[in-house]
Amino acid sequence: MSTPDPKFRALYDAHFNFVWCSLRRLGVREADVLDLAQKVFLTAHLKLAEFEGRSLITTWLFGICHRVASDYRRSARFRREVTTDAAEMDLYGAAPEDLALSAESRQRAQAAEVLLNKLPEPQRLVFVLFELEEMSGQDIADLLGISVGTVRSRLRLAREAFSREVKRLALAQGTDRKEAV
Repeated sequence: MSTPDPKFRALYDAHFNFVWCSLRRLGVREADVLDLAQKVFLTAHLKLAEFEGRSLITTWLFGICHRVASDYRRSARFRREVTTDAAEMDLYGAAPEDLALSAESRQRAQAAEVLLNKLPEPQRLVFVLFELEEMSGQDIADLLGISVGTVRSRLRLAREAFSREVKRLALAQGTDRKEAV
């Protein structure tokens, strides 16, 4: 058995959480994230020698995540699965207060995910990269191969749509806006 490349191992250790979160924010179901994270890192391992360092490593990894998640979503319409969430099953042995907090947190995360899924993919990408990954407009433009003006336009449209959906959800739930998500 060969030993793993220390450079790749350092990349994996330093960026696994980033890849995991990126895939979730790009619409990958919790049950499939680990498999797709492995696919991202396999691709990164194969292409690491080609990485020239002209961008941040996270920018490069996010590009791989984007392609893997896009392929995943395209194939999702053919998937017929009944999902069970192991984390949800573990809650059955928890204290009632923990169950309530965990359920509320899970509901908020699911609501945010639903809202993100309603955004058109180009807007969703820019929104996730800017608001959640805290990338600059220029870095997003470079990653996606678009102009900074297009990034700003998509971000504005995504923020407006997200805000509209949060308000709609809050009205439907009868809560104030901040409690909806």
